Amino acid sequence: MMASSSQNPEFPSGVVATPLPVGILGTGRLALALGELLRRNGVTVKAVAGRNPERSTEAAAFMGAATWCGIDELSTRAPLILISVSDNAIPEMAERLVACPVLPQVVLHVSGATGLGVLQPLQQAGVATGVLHPLQVIPSAERGIETLAGATFTCAGDKQAVEQALLLARIVGGVPLRIDASQLARYHAASVMACNYQVVLMDAALGMFEEAGISREAALAAMRPIILANTQNLLNLGPELALTGPLRRGDTATLRRHLDALDTAPPESRRLYLAAAESALPLARRAGLPAAAADAVASLLKESRLK
Repeated sequence: MMASSSQNPEFPSGVVATPLPVGILGTGRLALALGELLRRNGVTVKAVAGRNPERSTEAAAFMGAATWCGIDELSTRAPLILISVSDNAIPEMAERLVACPVLPQVVLHVSGATGLGVLQPLQQAGVATGVLHPLQVIPSAERGIETLAGATFTCAGDKQAVEQALLLARIVGGVPLRIDASQLARYHAASVMACNYQVVLMDAALGMFEEAGISREAALAAMRPIILANTQNLLNLGPELALTGPLRRGDTATLRRHLDALDTAPPESRRLYLAAAESALPLARRAGLPAAAADAVASLLKESRLK
């Protein structure tokens, strides 16, 4: 499967990019999903390697890879290695690969937060190194195959590595997003805040519903329509237009009632509400909340913080 420069503006004019044969280093959910999705879209997946031979064999069978092999053999099978292991295991995998008798041409890891420093031994040995991070949650390999198509894939690293990362992202039906490698930690923190901490915020809200005499299950069902509508507004309109509620209106009377009610709530719930309100105030100002109303809200929040 090939992509021409007319289809991929990231590539220099006249260059035809071709995906290198791939070796998968890792046997987890993302490794399985990405390897099988690449194979289905015409990329040659030569082999799978992992610490456990039994799991490696199962992984190779799942993704239709030619075979499984030991980690030290992987770069003899494929010139491009995708490292899909836990973040803290990446440095060890890089050391294992750089000690191989045949070095790979390109090594990509799939961690969004780790950066390129962990691949420095390979880079110093002349291997092109980079990042191919899918901005998606992967609860299972089977579900990952469905959700990775259409997901954003963040790409960073050396020129050849980025070229291959961009190409692989497009081949699986993803949307490539190029970023400077020095900004990966900031990018990943933003992703976690937008995704994982949304879950934390909802969990705290469900706890507050329980304190009001409403079961978590009933509250989650009741909130479903408004959460879906709010998410659609955010995605379609942006934060300024999607923001609603008493803070957006400058309704200090309602905000005071909330804060009074939270005096008997778990301390972490009150802190979370206050932190969210304080973060929402600049957004409300940008959305058009008059200065006098915004200042009144700020005074109330400061007063509550000092309690």
